[in-house]
Amino acid sequence: MSDTYLVTAYADKDQVKALGARWDPARRQWRVPAGMDLAPFAKWLPQSLTLTGAASTADAPISPSLALAPQSPPQFALAPNGAQGIPLSRLLNGVALAVSEAFRDGVWTIVEIVDVRIRQHVYLELAERDLNGNTLAKAPAMIWAQQAQRILPQFQQATGVELAAGLKLLVRARPVFKAQYGFSLEIDAIDPHFTLGDLEANKRDIRERLSREGLFQRNRELPPPWDFNHLLVVAPEGGAGLGDFQAEASRLERHGLCQFTYVYSRFQGEGAAQEIRQQLLSALAQIGANHPWQPDAVVLIRGGGAVNDLAWLNDYALARCLCELPMPVFTGIGHERDNTVLDEVAQQRFDTPSKVIAGIEHLIRERALQARALFESITQQAQRTLELARLNATQWHHQVQTGARGQITQARSQVASHLSELRVQSAHHLRLGAELAQARLSEVKTEARAQLFSAQREVPALISEVRAEARQALRSARLQTRAERDTVTGLSAAVLRQQKENLQRSWTELAQQARQSIADAREGSTSLLREITGQGPSKTLSRGFAVVRSADGEPITSAASAAVDITLQFHDGQRAATLLKP
Repeated sequence: MSDTYLVTAYADKDQVKALGARWDPARRQWRVPAGMDLAPFAKWLPQSLTLTGAASTADAPISPSLALAPQSPPQFALAPNGAQGIPLSRLLNGVALAVSEAFRDGVWTIVEIVDVRIRQHVYLELAERDLNGNTLAKAPAMIWAQQAQRILPQFQQATGVELAAGLKLLVRARPVFKAQYGFSLEIDAIDPHFTLGDLEANKRDIRERLSREGLFQRNRELPPPWDFNHLLVVAPEGGAGLGDFQAEASRLERHGLCQFTYVYSRFQGEGAAQEIRQQLLSALAQIGANHPWQPDAVVLIRGGGAVNDLAWLNDYALARCLCELPMPVFTGIGHERDNTVLDEVAQQRFDTPSKVIAGIEHLIRERALQARALFESITQQAQRTLELARLNATQWHHQVQTGARGQITQARSQVASHLSELRVQSAHHLRLGAELAQARLSEVKTEARAQLFSAQREVPALISEVRAEARQALRSARLQTRAERDTVTGLSAAVLRQQKENLQRSWTELAQQARQSIADAREGSTSLLREITGQGPSKTLSRGFAVVRSADGEPITSAASAAVDITLQFHDGQRAATLLKP
């Protein structure tokens, strides 16, 4: 049995391939492998080959009219007399033919991407979910390489979106069923307007909800920072945008102009918005607990990406969190063409992370220039004030100098008159002092003579009293010394007797210990002698040992001895023996 070649048009290639036909590149024709049922291929069989002749008599016939079209499901009758049923491949090929005939053209379908795998072809996992996230339907799908090269660039150019999980699409899909691979969808078109509309609708809902709650403009109405001292930066760790930002921020930190605190979080994927919010609030709480100040602003940055990558940031809870922050929010998310709800609620929106740090640096530089201008103005004012003060000081110095000269001239005339008066008064006081001193000297001499006479009378009596008191004190000291000497002598004699008694007692105890030690040593020596005496050869021999002697009675102590005739001495006698050569 050989393969059967089909007569097909180019438009039929997908149908015959779905039914199991194989392409023969040599003949450039589709073929049905030998042994496969030809019934599903009836309309492509050559005229020389009839379906009746091609079918096996053992199989129940099946025609394309029995294909499992959705409108009229087929009814397979059982063969009479327990005949065998149709093979599974024949049944599934019939299903494939029915699906192919029922859906010759694609159908526009709204789907959500669950998973994407891009090889040479694009393999998708599609689903439909309700508002609660429950899966209502799911199916595998694919975009063949030739179709993908055509529709994906057009879709990405129109939307800026790359295929990724979570994205909703309006696609034109044709259902395909293959006996070997099962059911799938083949996609040949994607409507970019639907995807853009879905993303924009989500942002519109968030805007309207925040506006109803009176939060949409709250952060934008906060006064901008006058200067920057500390900034809290939220970004994906290791991102290119963060690297551009830190290259300039580190320079500001090195010069002590501004301090940056970095918090890292995912910025795309399921749960990214919630993680950003949690990390941001946690960092603010930690800063508030450890410092008495809050950041001047919160900065959210990430590098550019596809529109659907940024769509994860269009989250109501995250946008509300930014609206309610007490400090301004700066965003630098994506590129100039990118826009998220976070950009709309932030006080300032920059196109890229590099422009965020450039704006921060510009304000710091502007404030520095203002401070420099103010410093120069203060310096100039101080110089003018100093010149005025110097001029006033010069004038005051001239006035003081002129007044001082007049005061000196007046003082000189007054000093001359006062000096003459002083000389007259001094001479008068000097004469009075000399007279008073002479009178006082006479009084001192008279009193000194009286004191000397009185002393000459009183001194001998005082000397007698001193001598009598000295003799009495000497006698008292002698008596006291004699009594203390007797006391010391008595005490010394008692101590000496006590020491003699202690020495006699110690000598007696030492002698007793010595006699006891000698007795113990004598007893131990006697015991050792008895034991040594009891360990003689006889006792050793009585325990089963024997002494080996040569013919002349000398003990043999080595196996290398040359003696042959020996004597074995036991505890109860001797025995002759002969040693064998080794």
